[in-house]
Amino acid sequence: MVSLKVNGTTHSVDVDDDTPLLWAIRDNIGLTGTKFGCGVAQCGACTVYVDGQPVRSCVTPVSAVGDSEITTIEAITGKEAEAVQAAWTARDVPQCGYCQSGQVMSAVALLKENKKPTDRDIDLAMNGNLCRCATYVRIRAAIHDAARALEI
Repeated sequence: MVSLKVNGTTHSVDVDDDTPLLWAIRDNIGLTGTKFGCGVAQCGACTVYVDGQPVRSCVTPVSAVGDSEITTIEAITGKEAEAVQAAWTARDVPQCGYCQSGQVMSAVALLKENKKPTDRDIDLAMNGNLCRCATYVRIRAAIHDAARALEI
């Protein structure tokens, strides 16, 4: 039995210590916004925050998170999240939508750290978040839009 604090609520889940955090979140806790993509931390669909930092939950064992605060797309809040979500909608970023939870999690984390990211900053922060629909140009533009909205 492992205790996980996810989105402010402590959950006791019956999993082995080496179970990927992704599966504990999806299968045991029932939060399905975090997606399985590749299983080897290359696509970013499984991105969650552990103590505020983006991590790939598909390769993070539950034993590695201990008493950490885990945040999933279902609970992402704050001015950065609101700005990103508004920009995503205005720029029609989502196509199929499968990668979007990971994309949004990474974009919000970037804007919390860097209020005026350059194209290079965005590319570095979003590296490893793959989009099969190839909306990368829209994603970058939306992040710039969100950054400008945060200046107001």
